Parts: sequence; structure tokens; C-alpha cells
Amino acid sequence: MAQVWTIPCRTDNYVYIVGTDGARQVAVVDPCDAPPVIETLEREGLEPVAILNTHHHGDHVGGNLELLERYPGLEVYAHHSDEGRIPGQTQRVDDGHELTVAGLHFRVLFVPGHTRGHIAYIGEHVGFVGDTLFGAGCGRLFEGTPAQMNHSLNVKLSAISDTIALYFAHEYTAANLRFASHVEPVNLDIQERAARTAELRALGEFTTPTTLALERRTNPFLRVHIADVKRSVGAPDGASTDEVFRLLRLAKDQFR
Repeated sequence: MAQVWTIPCRTDNYVYIVGTDGARQVAVVDPCDAPPVIETLEREGLEPVAILNTHHHGDHVGGNLELLERYPGLEVYAHHSDEGRIPGQTQRVDDGHELTVAGLHFRVLFVPGHTRGHIAYIGEHVGFVGDTLFGAGCGRLFEGTPAQMNHSLNVKLSAISDTIALYFAHEYTAANLRFASHVEPVNLDIQERAARTAELRALGEFTTPTTLALERRTNPFLRVHIADVKRSVGAPDGASTDEVFRLLRLAKDQFR
């Protein structure tokens, strides 16, 4: 079984350390800054062997070089199209590639939309989805299209097991649920999740990880086929799910 350490970083980032339960060797996922990662590694007596980057944004790769300086020989995984944008990248992967790091097996999913080279790392029990999927939301479209992100969420990610623990990279869940409630005000699952999220945050606890089972019930971006969601964003009759997704993302970007 995998063991995951969750490290809050900056304002709302999450960095993850993952390894097999009880083992010393681990991988670091999306290190925005190195110091909190190093502190956790040393406190827990862990030995990093790899960095798994989901995409090139600075709040996901900002700690790469300092970690490489501290731990020479780390393998740095990222999508091949991000070559030159990922500091210290040594391994260039693509959709369907399989890798074993720190005793854990992961399959790479190419899930563009937030950026053109975004990937997710999906294991048997845990997955790391970066900024493609958030609790009750998804990342903004900086380099991709609504159709790409719709496919990434509702085809690629939706094909994995409903029960895999999916670790996302930002604590946006409460804000995302406010938008979800606006889109589907009578959805009781959203209301229940919002109440539970408020309880967790009041206790200083994380809302990550999530599961596809939960997201299918409460995340509007995985509910683009639902009539209430279509009506909420004013999608015309017969609109494709790509068009519904586009309207939904636009509404979220403008939501206050």
C-alpha cells in the first residue's frame, strides 16, 4: 500500500511525498518549494529517489533544482512536451507510459487543458492529478481548450477506478462548492459536501484526496451531461458536452 505525506505550501498549494508503507525511498510530487519538503524528508527519515511533475507552472516545479542540489541523482519525470520548461527534467513520458518509482507502479495519463503538457500519475490505490482535477472543480484553461479539458476529465480520468484516492494540488474545495451550489442548488450531495468541507477546514484539515465517485456527484465539470447543469449555464438544446463545458468554465471564471 502507498503512504502519502501531504505538505501545505505557499497560500493554497499541496506538495506530496509518496512511498510504499514503511519504506524509506519515496517520490516527491510537484514541489513548489524545497524547504518544507526537505524538512519532512529529514523528520521522517525518508530518501527521495524521484520528482513527479504534473506540469511546468512555477508553483509545481519551483523546488526542483534545490531538491536536486540536496539529493543528487534524482530522476525528474514530466511530459515530453514540457522539455525545457521543467527544471532538471531527466525523464520524458507520455500517455500510457508506465513507471515504477519508490516501489510504486504508476501509469501516466496525458490530460491537457490547464496546460498543453499536463499529465497525471495514476497508481493502483493513489493518483496525483495536479491542476486538472480539484475538489469539486478543475483548473483554469491557460494553454488548452474546453474540449481538451472536457476530454481529460470526462474520458481519460473518468476511465479509472471510482475508488482511487486522487490527490489534487490546491485547496480550492470550499470555493468550488459555492459555485457548484450555484449551478445545482438542489443537489443534496453538494450541500452535504460543503458542510463537511467547512468542518474540515475549521479543524485545519485537508480536503484532499478525493475520489471519482465523490466528484461525479458534486463536481459540475464532471456533470456536463446533467440537465440542471446545462440549464444553469444556458446551453442550447442539443449542445455538445464540449460546449456545455465551455459555458461552465466561463461561468466559473466569472463567478464571485
